[in-house]
Amino acid sequence: MSGFSRFTPLISALPATVPFVGPEAIERQRGLPVRARIGANESGFGPAPSVLAAIRATAGEIWKYNDPENFALKAALATHLGLAPANLVVGEGVDDLLGLVVRLVIEPGMPVVTSFGGYPTFNFHVSGFGGRLVTTPYINDREDLDGLLAAVRRENAPLVYLANPDNPMGSWWDADSVVAFARALPETTLLVLDEAYCETAPAGSTPSTAALIDLPNVLRTRTFSKAYGLAGARVGYAFGAPETVIAFDKIRNHFGMPRLSTEAALAALADQAYLKDVVSRIVAARDRISTIATANGLAPLASATNFVAIDCGRDGVHARAIVDGLMQHGVFIRMPGVAPLNRCIRVSTGLPADLDLFEEALPTVLQSL
Repeated sequence: MSGFSRFTPLISALPATVPFVGPEAIERQRGLPVRARIGANESGFGPAPSVLAAIRATAGEIWKYNDPENFALKAALATHLGLAPANLVVGEGVDDLLGLVVRLVIEPGMPVVTSFGGYPTFNFHVSGFGGRLVTTPYINDREDLDGLLAAVRRENAPLVYLANPDNPMGSWWDADSVVAFARALPETTLLVLDEAYCETAPAGSTPSTAALIDLPNVLRTRTFSKAYGLAGARVGYAFGAPETVIAFDKIRNHFGMPRLSTEAALAALADQAYLKDVVSRIVAARDRISTIATANGLAPLASATNFVAIDCGRDGVHARAIVDGLMQHGVFIRMPGVAPLNRCIRVSTGLPADLDLFEEALPTVLQSL
């Protein structure tokens, strides 16, 4: 039986794919239980006890739609960041907001500049709205600011994406370099500055909130999915100039935010003591992952995120064999998707028991290759 015949030409031409294969799918496909879930950059440390208490206390309100204006969360974020609520938009994770940004700016055939091997969900949205990806290679495992700027100017691109800190390599630029890059862009180019990992980054790597707020062509995205431990709640936000942010109201899903997710985010934002503790545990876990890698003859890269990219010293085939071998032991990790980044594997920080399993399985896997 043939499928529906009147999809748009764009949809008909796109491959049937998703940016990520989840550990649940791997479990189903291979019949292997995940014992250590350290591949999706989630926080195995979980949310604060105060967050779980807030969810339990408000669970009975689940019959209500969430406030479509996200007033309370925008007000709390504004206070936290030293902004006005008009500077903020809330969405169902950064991934949702990235799709909305592409929809706001890109028409079929328009160029969009990003790094080759960078966050694949952004690319997924660009392709889904008919944009034309223009990529620049990483240099020394870091996004190339000069290369991105040159590509924007060459292509007259209306949209450019930069993650700082970076996914999948964990590298970062200092705040001054990021600000200089943003201010050098043409005013007709919108910069999406993805700061999903800013809470785990070293001091001096994230521009101050005020540093770019005067630029109407800059949107900075952040999330509660990483350090705050709320990946399953899907809460992201972006901030920028009010005249830019207000455009989201024309196309966003006004009833998209789950009510309990909003309550969870409010409680998480209020518990900065817990966030500080989790960040210290993430740093300790990064150090341990690096130690395990070095002990097995691999080369960990410096990381500003909640994961560590590990150079396996050969190519993507070898790195894939390590990923698959670890999964045979129930250890779920991931790897970058394109060469030369795919010489690496990527291990998320996790609980000591998770890293114990990684440490136990890695030498066995390497010896088998």
